Amino acid sequence: MAELKRLSESRDLTRIERIGAHSHIRGLGLDSSIEARDASEGMVGQLPARRAAGLILQLIRQGKIAGRAVLLAGQPGTGKTALAMGIAKSLGAETPFASVAASELFSLDLSKTEALTQAFRRAIGVRIKEEAEIIEGEVVEISIDRPVSASSSGIPSGATAAGKTGRLTLKTTDMETVYELGGKMIEALGKEKVQSGDVIALDKASGKVTKLGRSIGRSRDYDAVGAHTKFVKCPEGELQKRKEVMHCVTLHEIDVINSR
Repeated sequence: MAELKRLSESRDLTRIERIGAHSHIRGLGLDSSIEARDASEGMVGQLPARRAAGLILQLIRQGKIAGRAVLLAGQPGTGKTALAMGIAKSLGAETPFASVAASELFSLDLSKTEALTQAFRRAIGVRIKEEAEIIEGEVVEISIDRPVSASSSGIPSGATAAGKTGRLTLKTTDMETVYELGGKMIEALGKEKVQSGDVIALDKASGKVTKLGRSIGRSRDYDAVGAHTKFVKCPEGELQKRKEVMHCVTLHEIDVINSR
C-alpha cells in the first residue's frame, strides 16, 4: 500500500514539474506604457522581444489578430517558450497553454498529423455556461470522525478510508447550517486544502469543491499571508442557491469526454 502511495505521489510530482523551467512566469513584466521592466513577473532580459510580445498581447485583447498565428524564432534557450507562456498568463489564468517538443511527435504511436491536431485542440479553450445548484458559504468548522485503526478493528485499510465521516459547518450573513460529510467529500475538501475561514462553493450535482478565497472577517487572523491570497466577503442570503456557473475547458478535453 505504501509503495502504491509513493508511486502516485511520484506521478503527481512528474505532472507538476513537467513545465518546471517556466513555472515561475506570471506575465510579460511590462508597465502601463508597454515598456519591459528589467525583472518583473518572473521575466528577466529580452526587453525588445517582451515589448513586441506586449504589442501582440494588445492586439489579441482588442480582437484584431483573430485567426492568425505568431512565429517566434531564435536559438535554443533564448526565451521563446517563456514569451509564449508570458502572453498566455497575461491573458488570464483560464487561457490554456500547450507546449510540445518536436522529439515528442516522433516518439508517439499516433501519426504526426493526429498528434499536432491534439496539441492545437489542447491550446483552444471554450467557456460553457450552465445553471447549477450550489452551496456557497464561509467555513466555520470542519470536524472529521476518524475511524478506528485497521489493526485494532480487523477492517481492511481501504474500507476505513471509505468509511470516514464528518461534519461541515457553513454560514452566510443570514444563516448557519451543519452538513454531514462522506468520504468523497472529505477527500475533495482535503485536496483543496479547505480550512476554517475559507469561503467555498459546493456543486450539489458533481460534488466539486471550489475555494473562492479567505473571508474578509478573518483577514487579521495571520500576520503574514501568501501573495496570491484573495479576500472575499461572506456570502449573503441562503446557503443553497441556483447560480450561473462558467466552466472553462479545452477542445481536447471535450474530445476525451465524447470518446468515453
